[in-house]
Amino acid sequence: MQNFTFDNKTKIIFGKDKEQVVGEESVVYGKKLLLHYGGGSIKESGLYDTVLNSLKEQNIEVYELGGVKPNPRVSLVREGVTLCKENNIDFILAVGGGSVIDSAKAIAAGAKYDGDVWDFFTGKGAVTECLPIGVVLTIPAAGSESSAGTVITNEDGDYKRATGSLLMRPQFAILNPVLTYTLPSYQTACGVTDMMAHILERYFTNEKNVELTDRLCEATLKTIINNAHTVIEEPTNYDARAEIMWAGTIAHNDLLDTGRIGDWASHDIEHEISGIYDIAHGAGLAIIFPAWMKYVYKHDINRFVQFANRVWDVEIDLNNPEKTALAGIKKLEQFFSSIGMPVSLKEVDINDEHFTEMAKKATERWPLGNFVKLHADDVEKIYQLAR
Repeated sequence: MQNFTFDNKTKIIFGKDKEQVVGEESVVYGKKLLLHYGGGSIKESGLYDTVLNSLKEQNIEVYELGGVKPNPRVSLVREGVTLCKENNIDFILAVGGGSVIDSAKAIAAGAKYDGDVWDFFTGKGAVTECLPIGVVLTIPAAGSESSAGTVITNEDGDYKRATGSLLMRPQFAILNPVLTYTLPSYQTACGVTDMMAHILERYFTNEKNVELTDRLCEATLKTIINNAHTVIEEPTNYDARAEIMWAGTIAHNDLLDTGRIGDWASHDIEHEISGIYDIAHGAGLAIIFPAWMKYVYKHDINRFVQFANRVWDVEIDLNNPEKTALAGIKKLEQFFSSIGMPVSLKEVDINDEHFTEMAKKATERWPLGNFVKLHADDVEKIYQLAR
C-alpha cells in the first residue's frame, strides 16, 4: 500500500428537501454569488425558484450564468470568469450535474488568475487560488460535487482536457435524490456508467496489498449494479435513487484512491471521442472501457479474475484463468447493454476516420495510463477494438 493523505473538505448535505438550506450554507462565503446552471430544467422543476428564494432570504446578491452544455465549453467559462472579476463575486453556486460543476470550478479558478483559464488545462498555469464553490446536485454521475478535478472542452481544436487542485473541491454539496426523479432513463444510465468507470479506473492498479480499498471498490460497484435497473424502471424509487446518488459521490471523492495508484487511460481515450463527436461521456466510457480491458487484461490476469469473481460472481476456472477474466469483461459489456448503453462505436455511428488523429491527440503530452502505459499506436488499437 502506498503512503497517502486523504483530504476532502466537502460537506455533504444529503436527503429530502435539503436544497432549502442552500442560502444559509452559501452566505457563510459572502454576499455576492454567481448562480451557475445549464438549461431550463431547473426552472421547469421549480428548483430554480427554491434556490433563489433561499438565497434571497439571506440577502445574497445573485448574478446568473446559465447555458452550460454537456462537455462544458471553455467559451462559457471565460464569460463566467469575466463576470466574476467585473462584479467581485464572492462565491459560485453550481446547480446541476457534472458539466455545470466542472464549469463552475474552472470559473472559480480563472477568476483568481491573471492569464487565460485554458492555461490550467494545458499545463501553462497552475491553480493557486480559487473562489469557493457550492453545489446542488441534480445528476448523479460525475462525482464532481466532492472531487478536486474538472474537465472542459475547447471548441478551438475540439480538445477535451482535465485539470485539478484541492482548492477546487466544493465547500458543500446538497444531494437530494428526489431531484433526480425526472432524469431521462438514458441520462440515468450514462450516470451509472460514469460512476462505475470512476471506480474501475481506481480498481485496476499495480499496487499490491490494497485489500480494503479493493473491497470498497467492489462493494460500491455491486451497489450500483444492484440498483441500476430499479432507478431506470422505477424512476421515483427513493431508496434506489439514494443508493445510486451516494455511490456516485463515493466513486469519485478520492476515498477509493487511498493507498493505490489508479489508471485513467480510458477516461483520456474517451475524452477524444466526446471532444470531437460531443457524445455523452458515460456512453463513450461504456464503449471504451471494455475495449481497454480486452487490450490490457493479460498484464495482470489475476486482478481481472478477481474482478469477474467478486463483482460479477463468475466462478473461477482454476485451469483457465483467462476464460474467467474474459467472462468478467463480457459481463460488464452485457450490463452496459442491459441499461441501454452502447458498447461499440458503430452503435453511435462513429467510424475510424479520426482514430489516428484522436490517438495522437490523446498522447501528445505523455503516454496514457498507469496500469499499462499506452502510446499512440496502443490507443489506436483500442479504438479499433471498440468498433
